[in-house]
Amino acid sequence: MSQNKIFDINCRKCPRLASFLDDLHKQYPEYHNRPVEPFGDKRARLLIVGLAPGMHGANASGRPFTGDHAGILLYETLYKFGFANKAESISAADGLKLKNCRITNAVKCLPPQNKPTGSEINQCNAFLAAELHTLKPGSVIIALGSIAHNAVLRAYGEKLSSYKFGHEHQHALDGHILLDSYHCSRYNTQTKRLTEKMFHNVFRKAKQLLS
Repeated sequence: MSQNKIFDINCRKCPRLASFLDDLHKQYPEYHNRPVEPFGDKRARLLIVGLAPGMHGANASGRPFTGDHAGILLYETLYKFGFANKAESISAADGLKLKNCRITNAVKCLPPQNKPTGSEINQCNAFLAAELHTLKPGSVIIALGSIAHNAVLRAYGEKLSSYKFGHEHQHALDGHILLDSYHCSRYNTQTKRLTEKMFHNVFRKAKQLLS
């Protein structure tokens, strides 16, 4: 698969999202305000799938989970388990590198209220499908939240009802393994729906599967 099939920074296929980013560009001209490219090792065997860029995080910085609360636990965890050279992601120019790991999103553009529509998720799914096809056999996909989980299943052409989402649930998919985790959002971490220990358990399991 060619890189332009996996990501297109000029994509404007979703009119609502494109016009929203146009408006934000006027309000925050220093922000990225475009589709956010997957970040990390292009040959990675661990792919992390989030939902969509955050307003003052990835949409501002141009790097997934960078500059917002959700990225704090994620990058600390990646560092702890040897998937990153630093424990903190500050900006796209901070020298952080991922090792055998890549981060992508089910929807590449920031949606209003962080809620993409079903049609927007489906429209963006071709990019995710192309990315999944680049993974080597035995790779692990961590889905952060049920929307990411469902997007992965759609990308594989699977029935959503056949694979139930649940924290630490594990599913075999076309030579790869899908691991589910609650999203590392501010809401989930502050309400303790997702604890640091729970999140670490997912990545510990991923590391074991990859070894």
